Amino acid sequence: MIISRKFVPSLFTILNAFCGLMSIINASNGLFDQACYFIVYATLFDAIDGLAARITKSSSEFGVELDSLSDVVSFGVAPSFLLYAMFFKDYNGVGMFVSAFVMAFSAIRLARFNISLVGFDKDKFTGLPTPAMALTIISYLLYYHNKIFSKDFSIIAIFVLTIGLSLLMVSKFKYPTLPRFSSRSVKEHPFEYIILIIAVIAGVYSRGQAVFFIFLLYITTGVVMTTYSAIFIRKSTERTITKQQRPRKK
Repeated sequence: MIISRKFVPSLFTILNAFCGLMSIINASNGLFDQACYFIVYATLFDAIDGLAARITKSSSEFGVELDSLSDVVSFGVAPSFLLYAMFFKDYNGVGMFVSAFVMAFSAIRLARFNISLVGFDKDKFTGLPTPAMALTIISYLLYYHNKIFSKDFSIIAIFVLTIGLSLLMVSKFKYPTLPRFSSRSVKEHPFEYIILIIAVIAGVYSRGQAVFFIFLLYITTGVVMTTYSAIFIRKSTERTITKQQRPRKK
């Protein structure tokens, strides 16, 4: 049987969703570290399916919809359940409500992305991408929650991260996409590649502990750059309007 090239990206997308399911199963059995790792695996498959679609030139609306459905499972439902099982279950109804933020806002974020997508290529994301949100939470849970951070600080941090990251997903802040690996892309965006390489080296050298702070930097950069651009554009518009309103000398 000949497998269509269009099936290749979808295979990785399904593996993404499967990892989300495995994360939920492990979290339900109290294997929280394994549950975190399966979400990490899901992000790898999520990156590979896009790469496979570009290599095989098989990007399609079906692939976009399937990818979003898989992302809701792996980066929405799975982190929500993990947060509840690991921490928020002690807070009863409030815990269920707060942990559901990740699932609900992930779904909203992906639905908004799908209806606003023009073509299959994008330079920036509007709102924090769901994989970035998930990896931020996962890296915190793996290396810092009730470990390096004190118990009291960890309680505050997990509430702030869960609510804050959920809201950032549906915000208007702009976040850059991962640079595409090609010689032309390297020449056009050398700074982005340098930052990416440094981030990878830092993550590997620290054995994952730097990942949380790398994503915090990514999140902060999106907020700062978007705010700066908005202020700059507004001031530029005001200056233009002022010049137009000045009476011309005869």
